[in-house]
Amino acid sequence: MALKAGPIWGSSVYPHPYLGLTGLDGRRTGCFLNLRFDFERCRKWECLAVLGQRAAIPVEDEKPLKAVAESPGGADKAKENQSMAFHRDLNSLPRPLSATDPSSSPIRGWIVRVAYQGVPGAYSEEAAMIAYPKCETVPCDDFEAAFKAVELWLVDKAVLPIENSVGGSIHRNYDLLLRHRLHIVGEVQMVVNHCLLGLPGVRKDEIKRVISHPQALTQCDVTLNELGLIRITAEDTAGAAQIVASDGMKDTGAIASARAAVIYGLNILEEKIQDDCDNITRFLILAREPIIPGLERPYKTSIVFSLDEGPGVLFKALAVFALRDISLSKIESRPQRKRPLRIVDDSNKGSAKYFDYLFYIDFEASMADPRAQHALSHLQEFATFMRILGCYPVDKKPL
Repeated sequence: MALKAGPIWGSSVYPHPYLGLTGLDGRRTGCFLNLRFDFERCRKWECLAVLGQRAAIPVEDEKPLKAVAESPGGADKAKENQSMAFHRDLNSLPRPLSATDPSSSPIRGWIVRVAYQGVPGAYSEEAAMIAYPKCETVPCDDFEAAFKAVELWLVDKAVLPIENSVGGSIHRNYDLLLRHRLHIVGEVQMVVNHCLLGLPGVRKDEIKRVISHPQALTQCDVTLNELGLIRITAEDTAGAAQIVASDGMKDTGAIASARAAVIYGLNILEEKIQDDCDNITRFLILAREPIIPGLERPYKTSIVFSLDEGPGVLFKALAVFALRDISLSKIESRPQRKRPLRIVDDSNKGSAKYFDYLFYIDFEASMADPRAQHALSHLQEFATFMRILGCYPVDKKPL
């Protein structure tokens, strides 16, 4: 059973923040511990109280990189050395944070540090750089590690995918939004352009296999069938490029971004190989504190709630928005983990078992708008649970 503890928080205004504690309900105790915070020593902390007995799943990116074997022939050796000239020193890239070892380098000045899932060159890192062009990006080996990095003040923000126009919702991040006490403070919508990458000097017709994330392989199904390539799955797209580059796999290509090709010294054999040209991923920006909503620009509000049993309860829940001319842009349901089944006992017809659901909704209104305030007040009358995940500006940038 995982232990529960209040997260540690501090103030980024001072070089050596004061530390305080929050209770399990997220409220600050109001007690400040006037302690100097040593970020170098923070690298060695193991937050056992927060992480409990949860173990991180090992990924291929954490394995030592294999050296590229040199061929015995002089010509082959020269060609191999020329190929290696295109490669970056992979060991110099930042090592991803893990959920069980959230170590981090010291804070550098006032640069915003943004966590993302994957390794350098991931689409999530690109989204983070769109949101914060001058930020320092911090790779994490999984989604939960990114959540924890924000909670433990190792980074300032996290940028994580929540849905894709082709692959649908990322359910894991919906569950983590409820489990952690972070706030949605923004969104980024980004067009995903998949590229077929290979080692320098390798032609496209020499590629026999391709490695990438399962969703990327699915989204490029038509092209891969035309090329007759064998598919191999990886943890993420940029990680696939890293494997091809570090292992010197001449007969294997990777599906990843153009930026991953630059980072790992690979050639782009073909661009935009996805089946659907309108392949858009929506990312959420998460922070420890919410932003103050306004009315000067379009805002979006994300909430999660549960309902009791009864006829038409979901209809009533959605009607509170329709009655006030508030548009819904997203609705997602997830089974409740603590109470997955609801048993209804009817003496005439016996007992029936139903799934109990949580409903995630995005609606197009600011919490500064009285319509939104009245709608949520109305919803609370029959919702058994409700939480506002965030109110944030709508991403209106052209794609």
